[in-house]
Amino acid sequence: MTLAETIFEQVKALPEPLAREVLDFVEFLSERAEQGSWRDLMSAQTGGLAAVWDNPEDAIWDNA
Repeated sequence: MTLAETIFEQVKALPEPLAREVLDFVEFLSERAEQGSWRDLMSAQTGGLAAVWDNPEDAIWDNA
């Protein structure tokens, strides 16, 4: 039996309100994982674009 099947069997035995809580938690975990991917992407871009964002010609915008 796969992990997903085991989880499914366990959740099937729960009362409806508890099963909804499990679903809410699974959705939370999915969102958190997705946000982590975006955070990693933003961090990677920050280093690559530092020279573009941080240059003397654009210093006037530093305090905008």
